[in-house]
Amino acid sequence: MQLKEKKLEFYGGEWMSFVPFLVFLVLIITTTFHFGSISDGALWVPAFMAIVVGFFFAKNKQDYSNTVIEGIASKEALIPVVCWLFAGVFSRILRESGLATGIAGIAANMGVGSTAFTIITFIASAVFATATGTGFGTIAAGMGVLYPAAVALGAYPPIVAGAIISGGAFGDNLAPVSDTTICSATSQGVDVPGVVKSRLKYAFTAGAITILAILIFGSSKANVGVSPEAFQYNPATLVMFVPVIVTIIVAVKSGDIIIATIVGTVVGAITGVVAGLFDIIQIDAVNAVKPALLTVSGAGLDRAIGGVIQSGLSSMIQVCILALLLFGSISVMRNGQGDVKLLNALNKVTDTRIGSEITISVMVILLSALMGLNAPAILAVGASFAKPLGQKHNISPYRVANLLDAQSNTFVYSLPWTPAMIYTLGFAADSNAPLAALEITPYVFYAYAMLAVMFATILLGIGQKDNMEKAKNVKKTA
Repeated sequence: MQLKEKKLEFYGGEWMSFVPFLVFLVLIITTTFHFGSISDGALWVPAFMAIVVGFFFAKNKQDYSNTVIEGIASKEALIPVVCWLFAGVFSRILRESGLATGIAGIAANMGVGSTAFTIITFIASAVFATATGTGFGTIAAGMGVLYPAAVALGAYPPIVAGAIISGGAFGDNLAPVSDTTICSATSQGVDVPGVVKSRLKYAFTAGAITILAILIFGSSKANVGVSPEAFQYNPATLVMFVPVIVTIIVAVKSGDIIIATIVGTVVGAITGVVAGLFDIIQIDAVNAVKPALLTVSGAGLDRAIGGVIQSGLSSMIQVCILALLLFGSISVMRNGQGDVKLLNALNKVTDTRIGSEITISVMVILLSALMGLNAPAILAVGASFAKPLGQKHNISPYRVANLLDAQSNTFVYSLPWTPAMIYTLGFAADSNAPLAALEITPYVFYAYAMLAVMFATILLGIGQKDNMEKAKNVKKTA
């Protein structure tokens, strides 16, 4: 494996590059269990302290500083942050319009229960994610519209949030335009359509298990006291389906969530204002007790500027700062070559086909979980480790690609510190049903279903001859 040109060195060796992550994990686990739950803003402290503690183990403090800055300023860090800002405004527009209440009211009057609606939420999220290839976009759309509607129907909030994240993971795993699909296929030298076709059975099996889990757990935790009469909603809010549909169409055609949310925000703003559902910019008198974020003076009276744009942006500030701090720690781990040290350690137990497939799985699961990112983990494991192991034990490259992709879409969506979870918390905090990460983690059913499905295929040898003829053709043309 080709190493980075400049290595960040630590007292104690490469393993010490994991110190920031370990400090962060210890602090969030300690504070969470001590206080019960903490907001994403409160997570700034563990994320900040993680970088500070790691600083003292670095041999060259200037290199450490530059590494942290490079991580925070990296494209990997800034892309989700920009997505979150635009999606935050779009989500706020939908929330302020009252669309979620309208959807819940219609569903209740049609006799759709909270559990059934949660299943519909998962399926809708899975379809959207498969069409667009974006887990973040799916979370933004689902948490903005479906989450508050399901909660209003009496669904258990952590299960609904878990269903939306699960739908995002499903699409990230299956979508032909997903970065993980492309990375897993290209790292093994095989075609994307062939890879997608060969993984259908795994994705749909995990999806079916997810629906069954929602049915079981959702029914036991639902608020059965909610009735159609409990809903008072404005039928005019349903006009906001227009920007939702427009956003989905643009997302599918462009594959870019920023483009889609910009278009959706403009269409949604115009639609909402014309329908009289909200104000884009609202100027109110400043409350003397609660200082305004932004004030303007005029005629001897201070005014606070608000509205859906301001509130949408401000709702994402906490999650953006937290993510940037975490990407600083990720950069430290990668530049300190802790990921390489981990891969080399795991690469030693690969004497059999089962051992190799388990090793590939554990490699990509650990790296994606630690980084909170799956595509970089696939690239790190795929060409340099997984491909040689597959060739050594005559494992189809399509199967190796499926192992990389499926396993990287498990814990990366369910663990408390990952961007997907933090993103979800940001939208939940902006709703009437805020959540803590550890509340959602047990209910990201697709992550655990896919984990079980893939390890079952490894141990039972299911699908190991997938597309072997295609694999032979790949070797001939390579």
